[in-house]
Amino acid sequence: MKQPVRVAVTGAAGQICYSLLFRVANGEMFGKDQPVILQLLEITPALKVLEAVAMELNDCAFPLLHGIVPTDNAEVAFKDADYGLLVGAKPRGPGMERSDLLKDNGKIFSSLGKIIDKVASKNIKIVVVGNPANTNAYILSKNAPSINPRNITALTRLDHNRGLHQLAEKAGSKVADIKKFIIWGNHSTTQVPDITHALVNGKAAPSVVNDQAWTRDTFMPTVAKRGAAVIAARGASSAASAANAVVDHMHDWVLGTADGDWTSMAVASDGSYGIEKGLIYSYPVTCKNGEWTIITDLATDDFIVGKMKESEKELQEERDTCKELM
Repeated sequence: MKQPVRVAVTGAAGQICYSLLFRVANGEMFGKDQPVILQLLEITPALKVLEAVAMELNDCAFPLLHGIVPTDNAEVAFKDADYGLLVGAKPRGPGMERSDLLKDNGKIFSSLGKIIDKVASKNIKIVVVGNPANTNAYILSKNAPSINPRNITALTRLDHNRGLHQLAEKAGSKVADIKKFIIWGNHSTTQVPDITHALVNGKAAPSVVNDQAWTRDTFMPTVAKRGAAVIAARGASSAASAANAVVDHMHDWVLGTADGDWTSMAVASDGSYGIEKGLIYSYPVTCKNGEWTIITDLATDDFIVGKMKESEKELQEERDTCKELM
């Protein structure tokens, strides 16, 4: 059996992690032959709940779970960590402006970046889940200069998965029949769900759907605003589906994407498609041997390009709001 990997998880007593941690411990993220040590971070008032989560994890007797470290000390949680699942973030409260949320969470991720830079493995792979995820990942990277920016990503796999379901339903197909769907941009309402290159049972999705009005006026906003729809229906934000997306994101990054397909990940832009270099921007990527590669040179029509630039502009504005944290 392999040596265990250390997985640091923030917000570990929260709803997303209650769905996430058991799947990580059961081998769904890193493979059924990869033991893990979970290093779980929470704020001090939530430590009692975190202890209960640790008790339940132990009570599952997962063969791959080689240890649990519950803590309210970020340096303990990230010590020698090989992977970071950064789920915890301050939620937006009543009357709170987006700029206020950006600054508050920016301070959290600025601090975490410095700690990760100091104590984590220099090869740590990180996915930021806490919103605004793209900008939080950008701030984290700027405060962790010894960590390769390629190793710091943000989650748009939830949006990707939401789009797969909506497209499958419209096409009268199964999710497994769909390949090469894309989420461009920010994990926000400016994201760009794009079926231009998607295939449904090997056929071009636009011709299968054959309804541009539905694509632009129903599909794209439904995917982009799905989180708000879940909150309206559930009275709380997405938890199990977000956890599932984190598993999918890290599984594909570490173990590779399926042949003949790609996925969507928010990664450090290399300037592809004219997007400002360095922004954490969602692209179509393939993964192999623990590395991601942006799919380049895809044809994009003026409508999609315009939407992509709107999302880029939002990310630039978010970054500029928090520039003092970098």
